[in-house]
Amino acid sequence: MAKATIDDVAELAGVSIKTVSRVVNKEPNVRPQTRDKVLAAVAKLDYRPNLSARSLAGNRSYVLGLLYGIPGANYYVIDIQEGVLSICRPQGYDLLIHPCNHRDENLVKEIVNLTHQKGIDGLILTPPLSDNADVIAALLNSKIPFVRVAPTINKEVSLFVETNDWEASYEMTCQLIAMGHERIAFICGHPDHLAVSHRFEGYKAALKKNNIPVRKELVEQGLNSFVSGEQCARKLLAKEPRPTAIFAANDDMAAGVMLVAHQQGIGIPGELSVAGYDDTPVAHQLWPSLTTVRQPVQQMAKKATDLLLKQLRGKDELSSGILSSSLIVRNSTGPAPDA
Repeated sequence: MAKATIDDVAELAGVSIKTVSRVVNKEPNVRPQTRDKVLAAVAKLDYRPNLSARSLAGNRSYVLGLLYGIPGANYYVIDIQEGVLSICRPQGYDLLIHPCNHRDENLVKEIVNLTHQKGIDGLILTPPLSDNADVIAALLNSKIPFVRVAPTINKEVSLFVETNDWEASYEMTCQLIAMGHERIAFICGHPDHLAVSHRFEGYKAALKKNNIPVRKELVEQGLNSFVSGEQCARKLLAKEPRPTAIFAANDDMAAGVMLVAHQQGIGIPGELSVAGYDDTPVAHQLWPSLTTVRQPVQQMAKKATDLLLKQLRGKDELSSGILSSSLIVRNSTGPAPDA
């Protein structure tokens, strides 16, 4: 049996070829009844569009680009990827995933060349690329559509999606204070990831709100990695008196803290409460299970992809969005030893 063509679909549905093309490409301004007739004809004829012809006809590649910095948090990148794919695939778009060294002096050239050479229709930028002023300026100058995930600078220049890092970190710190903890240490995230800095600010604000001084000796600089969590934990747990709680800016670093505590025979949560951030799979795999903040990473990716596709279709009145994180209290936190 010969493969169905767009002409066959148009004839069966009783519409023009242009209308079929608009329905297949999910373009707006098609009457619901007309759209239903075309989709019924597509299903009956098992019509499958020629992707090359489709690209030429629409002057598009139907490919989106997802850019992330390296080294990156594997779980974070996977969640972002799954969120983007869940939106772009049903819309007929493919996804090109491209890791970038965010400190490379040729980064801007690399991204612009990649977009042109691969014919990418639009980009999704994740931290720390979403805060790179040179990349943002180059994309605006080249008129390349893009949406940023969790930016902290120049928010007004592009569409973006973010979460409430400051508020969630504030709430987690208040939760620890409510359990009687006052010597609460904090392990900061990678300094290149500006969005993570909001978590430190939320921690400090919660201490000040509860009239607890921010002690410099209880703050260590981490790098978002398990190893850096270990290194910071050894410094913090050597303090006299040592902290009764440690709040790490991500789950990997919190896992490093728990390992050191176990090695030193420090009971969790009896002698030390530990909290993380992100609610990655490792939070469920640790013993005891990790109290953390659940960040809506996949939902952020879905929202960003939806905004990008609407931008590509020329829809007006698009607005950036904020999605809320939530506290997940598990067994790694409990009352302070001296409460």
